[in-house]
Amino acid sequence: MKKALITGVTGQDGSYLVELLLDKGYEVFGIKRRSSSFNTQRIDHIYKDKHLGDNNLHLIYGDVCDSLNISRIISEVQPDEIYNLAAQSHVAVSFETPEYTANADALGTLRILEAIKNSKREIKFYQASTSELYGGITAESLNEESLFTPRSPYAVAKLYSYWITVNYREAYNMFACNGILFNHESPRRGETFVTRKVTRGLARIFYGLDQNLYMGNLDASRDWGHAKDYVYAMWLMLQQEKPEDFCISTGIKTNIRDFIKLAASKMGFEIEFKGHGLEEVGYVSNIITNDSKLIKGQEIIKIDKAYFRPLEVNELVGDSSKAKEKLNWSPKISLEQICEEMVAQDMMIQQKLLKD
Repeated sequence: MKKALITGVTGQDGSYLVELLLDKGYEVFGIKRRSSSFNTQRIDHIYKDKHLGDNNLHLIYGDVCDSLNISRIISEVQPDEIYNLAAQSHVAVSFETPEYTANADALGTLRILEAIKNSKREIKFYQASTSELYGGITAESLNEESLFTPRSPYAVAKLYSYWITVNYREAYNMFACNGILFNHESPRRGETFVTRKVTRGLARIFYGLDQNLYMGNLDASRDWGHAKDYVYAMWLMLQQEKPEDFCISTGIKTNIRDFIKLAASKMGFEIEFKGHGLEEVGYVSNIITNDSKLIKGQEIIKIDKAYFRPLEVNELVGDSSKAKEKLNWSPKISLEQICEEMVAQDMMIQQKLLKD
């Protein structure tokens, strides 16, 4: 039985990766940070208390900001594979907490690589990289050869992680690879990330719990895939004969304005936009369902300059030709399906709030 160690196990990607690895017969060890409240909602359906029988998922308290802790865990677990998914992963927040972002996202990776090197074991290492590395590049599509121009403390920290992974691979002959993942979403996405913010916000407006959803740059375009597809690509990278870096994306870009329209359509109403810049508003143009508290003509989307980044990244779309050729990987779940899943969950959550 292979052993896998996952940092950031309680996050969106961690939860899907746990499901995948357990299904493939792994024994999985997940590192989670200590909290005074329960923070394992995304994996509660998988985890079993050790007193209730055999369980191949084990949770360990730890933090990538603590080198001694990381070294001890790797020494005790002796994993075959390590997936580093832990990070302060919110781009806007990284402008407010740049030092912590660097400590967790950049030096956290270094701590793990150094612990692997010192362990003298052959451990395969996956580093969760990001399309934010490309920053302000304007291109039809971005791949492994494209220039990196990071435009946030988060992206700069991830750039360090990318290159330190490459450096340790080449300097110490380690099996270490980067997955340059473009945006990936699911019903397990955190509520502060833009796609989940939209589906949750519109659901609350639909049932009359809120009146408005405040947004930032509606012109920003992203390449959105499903987290379940993307964690499968992570696993594939560590099953290759030699370590390489891969871009993982759908190759399809959608702007935030159009995602809002898509989410509304899945709820049974339509949104149109009028005005420009900070004065742009989205209003209810048509209501298909009779279940909502919406009123035709109601202005529900408004712009707040507080949600604009100090440095905007207007467009990111990826080219995963290498992954298709060498990993035989391609995305299976469309953005429409992703949105439908997210809407269904957030509608159910808001319905439950109304009943309670």
